[in-house]
Amino acid sequence: MFFAVFYFLLIRPERRRQKERMSLIASLKRGDRVITAGGIIGTIEDITENEVILAVEEGKLRIAKSSIVEKKAKK
Repeated sequence: MFFAVFYFLLIRPERRRQKERMSLIASLKRGDRVITAGGIIGTIEDITENEVILAVEEGKLRIAKSSIVEKKAKK
C-alpha cells in the first residue's frame, strides 16, 4: 500500500515531466525562441546534437541543449 501511494505521488509525475522535457528538447529547431535555465531569452541560430547557438540582443551564445527549459511563441 505504501509503495502504491509513493508511486502515484512521486514517481509517476516525475516520469511525466521527464517525457515532456525530452519531447521539448527533441522538437527544437532553427528559429525557435527559447528561454534557458538562467533566464536568457534568444532565438536558435544553429543546433547540433548537444549544443545550441542562441542569437541574443548583443551577439551569440553557445549553450548546452539541456539548459533550455521553455519555448516561447515567435514574435
